[in-house]
Amino acid sequence: MRIIAGEWRGRAIAAPSGDATRPTSDRAREALFSMLASRLGSFEGLRVADLFAGTGALGLEALSRGAAHCSFVEQDRAAVETLRGNVAKLGAGDRADVRAQSALHPLPGPFDLLLIDPPYASGLGGEALAAWRGTLAPGAWVSVETGARETVAAEGFTLEAERSYGKAKISLLTRDA
Repeated sequence: MRIIAGEWRGRAIAAPSGDATRPTSDRAREALFSMLASRLGSFEGLRVADLFAGTGALGLEALSRGAAHCSFVEQDRAAVETLRGNVAKLGAGDRADVRAQSALHPLPGPFDLLLIDPPYASGLGGEALAAWRGTLAPGAWVSVETGARETVAAEGFTLEAERSYGKAKISLLTRDA
């Protein structure tokens, strides 16, 4: 798995062994960041939170494209160790905060971009979205990756776009005013 664009374009990142972590495919990640770039214009200066972070691929991609800071939230021990290794390998430690905790317990914001990639068919995407709503800056964007047949909805959010990529579906939402 590699970073797609930006400062670390082409740099490899590790994934933990086993099947407890399901990294977002390169194709879906590239499509997600293309959709975000067309809406945001730039990632420069953004504060990002990557929930159910796993390898950190989504948050690291945002940092590579110019985000100012990313808070990574993951509770699986093997994934946290791999994520810390990926952050160190890319020299992103001064712009990253890795938290070994549940993604349902929000960190202080405000965040401009929230990346949520829970286990498929868990229902945790909507729960995390509701839990983190109060941490979002005005005009913030949220990406939720689910299984292709799942839906994402939470009070206070508007679905702006949805795209399917094989077994995955990416939903882009904005926080209502």
